Amino acid sequence: MPGTNRRTSPPRSPASKAAVETPASVDLSGPLLALFQRAHGLLDRLETLLPAPMSEPDWHASVAFRWVSKGGRKQLVPVHKLSPIAYDDLIGIEDQRRKVERNTRQFVQGKPANNVLITGSRGTGKSSLVKASLNKFARQGLRLIEVDKADLVDLPELTDLLAARPERFIVFSDDLSFEEGEPGYKALKSVLDGSVSATADNVLIYATSNRRHLMPEYLQENLSYKHLENGEIHPGEVVEEKISLSERFGLWVSFYPYSQDDYLRIAAHWLRAFGVTDRQMDKALQESLVWALERGSRSGRVAWQFARDWAGRGGK
Repeated sequence: MPGTNRRTSPPRSPASKAAVETPASVDLSGPLLALFQRAHGLLDRLETLLPAPMSEPDWHASVAFRWVSKGGRKQLVPVHKLSPIAYDDLIGIEDQRRKVERNTRQFVQGKPANNVLITGSRGTGKSSLVKASLNKFARQGLRLIEVDKADLVDLPELTDLLAARPERFIVFSDDLSFEEGEPGYKALKSVLDGSVSATADNVLIYATSNRRHLMPEYLQENLSYKHLENGEIHPGEVVEEKISLSERFGLWVSFYPYSQDDYLRIAAHWLRAFGVTDRQMDKALQESLVWALERGSRSGRVAWQFARDWAGRGGK
């Protein structure tokens, strides 16, 4: 009405749309106006804390992605620089390679395949085998999603996102191990085998670990076994719980320390890759043994590090 003292309210954020409309006859002046403005400011701050809807990633940007928290939300970020390692670079682990290659080929062909747990000695090529599998089958539709242990609680959400895609996805968690009570442990168990919902046909989980059962095992846990007069053994529940996670991986692939001959084969392979000539090879291999002795390990990683060092200093 003419002569009525009216003031328009400040612009609202989307989070305040549900707020009750202020009648036009209310006089927003003085303390009431200040209170009204503070309420809008509070709603704006609350809005920033709400999880934003996940945006669809650019599936053509890469064949590998990382599941990360960015800008207050979880999303898939493409990996633009990939490891070029190939199956032919994996020396001394031919049997392990055949198992993983066969399983991955079945998967990309739409045939039944298993989740894979790769365990064993450090530096023997566990994660390299997964990367080489991606490079081998990427042109056939294979994609890789890397997930850190701390983000395994998001696996149900991630698998729901991937289920609608035509590609085949390996969800990869490297150097995986759990301590008592970690939340990702239960989430991984549920996704592997145990959830009410069926696992997506186009998703497999590949994990590497230095621990066979992914959790520390203690001598005192053997005390929970009871030996009765009739000879029956009742395993303690704590042991059953620890084995139950690794047991849900259908394919176990174990790696072992390299012999000296295998170590020298790997070192020679990488030295040739860095351009070392056959005339220099004998001297280089002798030095590679000293390099391994100083590190207390003969592994593929140590051999590759030596080859880089030798080539970088010109083989002197």
